[in-house]
Amino acid sequence: MAEKKKPNLEPTVENRKARRDYAVLDTLETGIVLRGTEIKSVRESHVSLGEAFVEVSKRGELWLVNARIDEYFQAGSYFNHAPGSKRKLLAHKHEIAKLQRAVEQKGTTLIPLKLYFVRGRAKILVGLCKGKKDVDKRQTLVDRAHQREVDRISKAHGMRI
Repeated sequence: MAEKKKPNLEPTVENRKARRDYAVLDTLETGIVLRGTEIKSVRESHVSLGEAFVEVSKRGELWLVNARIDEYFQAGSYFNHAPGSKRKLLAHKHEIAKLQRAVEQKGTTLIPLKLYFVRGRAKILVGLCKGKKDVDKRQTLVDRAHQREVDRISKAHGMRI
């Protein structure tokens, strides 16, 4: 009997700057509309989400802006895509309306956190984020250092906490 394949939830690309600079309040998994050469570049992890953000258009659509998907080298110049173009994200209307209401509040924005594949389809995890201040970033570093220390001590003594 054949084994069931587990969905590949390993992120192809992760936006590490987002977790450092923003506090994630909520997340939403969305699909993304890609052309043939774009999906090939994504499968090879030639994507940068560092400067990217998501905007809600007046027509109630989600758009991924400033994400860079490099050109697919083997496609040639004629069939390739524009690396920095806007890309449409796919979500239900009620989810988009909920995000739009949340973004209208001061200080919140939509940031792409991860790009990964589920059953062969490219998905983007969009986070509703609030910007961190420098004090918050330092506190996160201190908390992480404390947790490492606790893990190190508990591992040395064979304890679980």
